[in-house]
Amino acid sequence: MTLPIDPTQIDPDDIGEAQTTLEMDHEDAVEHVREVFTAAGFGVPVEFSPSEMLNEKVDADRDPYYVLGACNPAVADRALDATDNRLGALMPCNVVVWEEAPGRQRVYHVSIMRLARLVGMAPDDDVMADIVADTGEMVDEAFENL
Repeated sequence: MTLPIDPTQIDPDDIGEAQTTLEMDHEDAVEHVREVFTAAGFGVPVEFSPSEMLNEKVDADRDPYYVLGACNPAVADRALDATDNRLGALMPCNVVVWEEAPGRQRVYHVSIMRLARLVGMAPDDDVMADIVADTGEMVDEAFENL
């Protein structure tokens, strides 16, 4: 597949990429991010720890990694109207907290897998194509069974 854009020409600001480092332990960082996003007008209706799940299910030995799905209802409502409800497929917006080193957490925000691939934040190779295809099949199956 040839990408329709040159990912090296995309400014991180153009895709809403934001990141910072917090000097605190992982659990405190997750709570801090949750509180800060809530104070800024977001709810956090979805949150989970991929590292806990992967470590349990496939013995991945991953360092702490946590996803907070943040949403501002008023903005989400406007965005749904502006996109004929299509934007809901990307909701909620994910904010990720991962441990770079003990006491040092990275907080990162950007769009999801297909966008990441489109803009070159994930490789344009057969492995990624298979991941995208597999997840697409799972989503298609879920919709067929609705």
